[in-house]
Amino acid sequence: MNMNEFPVFKTKTPGVTEKFNLNDPDSRKLYFQAKVGPEIEKLQKYFLQDKTFVAFLLGKKNSGKGTYSKLFMEATDRDRVGHLSVGDLVRDVHASLEQPESRAALIEFLKNNYRGFHTVEETIDLIEGRNQSSLISSELILSLIKYELSKRPRQAIFIDGFPRALDQVGYSLYLKEVIGYRDDPDFFVFINVPNSIIDERIKYRVVCPICKTPRNLRLLATKEVGYDETTKEFYLKCDTPTCNGARMYPKEGDELGIEPIRERLEVDTQIFNQLLQLTGVPKVYLRNSVPVDQADEFVDDYELTPGYSYELNPDGTVKTIEKPWTVKDDNGVESYSLLPPAVVVGLIKQTAQVLGL
Repeated sequence: MNMNEFPVFKTKTPGVTEKFNLNDPDSRKLYFQAKVGPEIEKLQKYFLQDKTFVAFLLGKKNSGKGTYSKLFMEATDRDRVGHLSVGDLVRDVHASLEQPESRAALIEFLKNNYRGFHTVEETIDLIEGRNQSSLISSELILSLIKYELSKRPRQAIFIDGFPRALDQVGYSLYLKEVIGYRDDPDFFVFINVPNSIIDERIKYRVVCPICKTPRNLRLLATKEVGYDETTKEFYLKCDTPTCNGARMYPKEGDELGIEPIRERLEVDTQIFNQLLQLTGVPKVYLRNSVPVDQADEFVDDYELTPGYSYELNPDGTVKTIEKPWTVKDDNGVESYSLLPPAVVVGLIKQTAQVLGL
């Protein structure tokens, strides 16, 4: 199997006819209970027994790894499940080095736990960016993951961003043994998101210049939309009350979409496909898109990502038009994108299965 052969996960559930607002936390809680209530109960009992897991989130950059794991935590147990982003981890460690107490604690930990080709002093220089002669090594990444997990006793972890390179694949197979902290189950979570979805997520995203809240002109509209007579373009107005309807702007370079990260996406795909071939490791398969001609059979209409377009009314106001967003998947098949909670239904159900619950 390769990523383009992932089966469509059926979220449509017999007997569940209510339409839920998946953007509302309270409605989303009822949605998860309706769709995967028995699995949530089993997972909660599992965590209460002090059992955990290590799950590797594998997917292209901007495929939603952090969003899916956080929704999983919301639906099951925020205290006993955590998300560990390796990219954030390196940045957080860098910041902690500015505090004498946390700096001393990290140095002491590295002295006792780091095995590699640099001294502890050289390793600190690598983290702080003073040594540009080499990238942060896989050995150091392992030590930093171990350091972070030492502060999270008996917490199930979704690891986001590892393996990040082909030479780290072997480490991922035996991570729990290498770091010496875990003896609980581990598994891979494969996330298939078409390039076209990632491209439009980037191309149309905008940010409020005041509160920095992100939105997307095509995929996540605000309540009020403006029209620029000079450029003949529609724009979003920030919903945050204190921003007084400030115009939201794209980040420089976003108009290029995936082009600046295409090489990164190709590496991610290579790692993804290599790990798909492995045996002996349980796998969870998540798919963000569903072919248009299969949508009615597999999903409910409110689970589809809405797309937004705009028309200028004669009085100068803007009319917002909402309908399901369609894209071509990586096989060229006309498809709908799923909202994150619908994907997480598959994550919850399959996680319970691989844990034997």
